[in-house]
Amino acid sequence: MNMRTIVLIVVCLIAFSCKQEKANVEEPSKMEEVMAIHDEVMPKMTTISKLVGELKPIADTAQAGSPYEIAMKDLQAAHKSMMDWMKGFGDRFDSEEILKGKALPEEKQRWLEEEEIKVKVMRDQVNSSIENAEKLLNK
Repeated sequence: MNMRTIVLIVVCLIAFSCKQEKANVEEPSKMEEVMAIHDEVMPKMTTISKLVGELKPIADTAQAGSPYEIAMKDLQAAHKSMMDWMKGFGDRFDSEEILKGKALPEEKQRWLEEEEIKVKVMRDQVNSSIENAEKLLNK
C-alpha cells in the first residue's frame, strides 16, 4: 500500500465516522478498538510457537525453499510483526492513554489512526500464516 492509499483510507474513515449519528449506547473508543484487535491476536502467539515447533524438524530436513520452510518463516515473521507492533505502540502511547482512556492530543489521534491500520495488517498476517501452516500440516 502506498502512502496516498493509506491517507485516502484514513480520510474516508474520518469522514464516515463524523457522519454517523451517536447511538444511545456508547461506542468503543478508537483506542478500545485497536486494543481489542491486539487482544484478539495476542493469544495466537502460542499457536504460532507450537506450529513453528512442528514445522522446524520438517523444514530442517527439507530442501531450502520448501513449503514447510516458507510456512515456518511466515509464522516467525508474523510473531515478529506482533512484537514490533507492541513495541512501537508502547513507544507512542502511555498506560494512561491505553488503559484509562486519557484524552489524546491531535497528533496522537493521528498516530492512533496509523496504529489501527498497522494492527489490522498484523492481525491479517498472523491469521494467514497460521491458516497456511495448519493446511500444510493437515490440521
